[in-house]
Amino acid sequence: MANNPVCWFEIYVQDMARAKRFYESVFQVTLAKINNPELDMWGFPSNMESYGTCGSLVKMEGKCSGINSTIVYFSCSDCAVEAIRVKAAGGQIHKEKTSIGQYGFMALAMDTEGNMLGLHSLQ
Repeated sequence: MANNPVCWFEIYVQDMARAKRFYESVFQVTLAKINNPELDMWGFPSNMESYGTCGSLVKMEGKCSGINSTIVYFSCSDCAVEAIRVKAAGGQIHKEKTSIGQYGFMALAMDTEGNMLGLHSLQ
């Protein structure tokens, strides 16, 4: 692969308002409505010209949240800060901030919809 392997992600949710509040609170961002007549989608802030990937929260009939085995890691300045916000926003910490050697630090959390997400930082 010439580029990074991930180009988009979707996090399936049951209650969009609750999930939107959770992610906006934890990451201190505002999600934007994605114009899709078939799905309720709210995208994370992104810049298609820079490193990383874009993604959204999605509510789709017949697709449940919290039952897949993929973990999306969100980039943070210090993942301990976002871990504190996870708890305040109604989520749970599965694994507290942990060193991963030369790759920095990570923490694992559960959102309000039953999805596991990763937090990653270099400090």
